[in-house]
Amino acid sequence: MSKLFDLHDNCNVLNAFTSATISTDTTTTGAIIDTVGYHGLEFILRSAVITDGAYTVTMTEGDDSGLSDGATVSAANTLGSIAFALTEDNTPKRIGYIGKKRYVRLNIVSTATSSGGVFNANAVLFSPTHAPVANQ
Repeated sequence: MSKLFDLHDNCNVLNAFTSATISTDTTTTGAIIDTVGYHGLEFILRSAVITDGAYTVTMTEGDDSGLSDGATVSAANTLGSIAFALTEDNTPKRIGYIGKKRYVRLNIVSTATSSGGVFNANAVLFSPTHAPVANQ
């Protein structure tokens, strides 16, 4: 079987948001993902225990590696939307990025929180310019 047609050799998975408890009303930012060499990016998020609050997911994009030029990704460059409800413990969700900026970061915006919720996320880079890719 050709390595050009399997997912294993045609994607790279990175840590986008280290597992953390969010217990204040804030925007919690994840790691900056460099999309160079790939034509697609999908974030896979998972909630653990959510005790209170409301959580929505946004993305920031830019061409500076530190996102000093960062701007919120428009709806036109987003596939799907994510909000976690109190009843969604241990629930996986995903959101896609189809913009053209090199760097992208996932953000979790929390409101009405006191004890909070636990979340983590991975970034899946796919459709590489050169395949197969070296898996990390």
